[in-house]
Amino acid sequence: MVNLAVALRSSMCMIVKSAGLVPYTVETEPGTTVNFWLPKNSAGKPTKPAVLLIHGFAGDGVMTWAFQARSLSKRYSVYIPDLLFFGGSYTDKPDRSPDFQAECLVKAMCILGVDKFVPVGFSYGGVVAFKIAELHGDMVKALVVTGAPPIMTDSNVNRFGLSSMSDVLLPETVKGLEFLLSVTLHKRIWLPSWPFKDYLKTMFTNRKEMAELLEALIINDDTTRLPSFPQKIHLLWGENDLFFSVEFAKDLQTKLGEMTSMESIKNGGHLVQLDRPFVYNKLLNKFLASVH
Repeated sequence: MVNLAVALRSSMCMIVKSAGLVPYTVETEPGTTVNFWLPKNSAGKPTKPAVLLIHGFAGDGVMTWAFQARSLSKRYSVYIPDLLFFGGSYTDKPDRSPDFQAECLVKAMCILGVDKFVPVGFSYGGVVAFKIAELHGDMVKALVVTGAPPIMTDSNVNRFGLSSMSDVLLPETVKGLEFLLSVTLHKRIWLPSWPFKDYLKTMFTNRKEMAELLEALIINDDTTRLPSFPQKIHLLWGENDLFFSVEFAKDLQTKLGEMTSMESIKNGGHLVQLDRPFVYNKLLNKFLASVH
């Protein structure tokens, strides 16, 4: 029987290829490699403004951003990495912090000849995007974040009566994966159990390391101050996000200050870029055009 998750990922890869992107592996240091989809013939600096699309936790780069790649590629040089322990990216280093993920992406972009770009981060990738802007503000033209705060604290975690983030984001059973999809997608989908089994087998191959990433993500001190960001920040949110509500996003906008704007998308959940890709792409392109 065909593995539906593998077939779905192959379809997403075809969409990304049709946008003019090709797979490429960057070694940022001995023992650490980051897999990318990037513009064909992209040796040296990009010829168009660069956009870095950073995925979340329950998928890799192409599974998260395929529908955005085609929309953006006409006007921008699009880079889609797989974070460490997703999609074949790997490190033998023990650091599991978002800071290390951010540093690896910045090193990779420098190796690729990109010295200025707009990170677009979703969920866990949004935390990494904020971290890139905090640590390497000189390289960040502006910042777009969907479904994530700059800092993940204990108060953000226990939203569904479960003991840890791993219980939600690292499902081990079909029932657990069904629950994850029910709280991330606004549009409910029904499938028999075997596609879910395929997805669990295909997309969660580094469970130990992924659990360590989640453990390193959470900060125990709810009084931690938000970093100060000089760049324009745009919060692009699903109006029906069950992880981080639109009210949470509005409060975050206020805390981040006058350089931060926000738009919400009706009938969009946490995975709003998959729920409402056409609307998401329109608003994302509008913001990027205002920056460039």
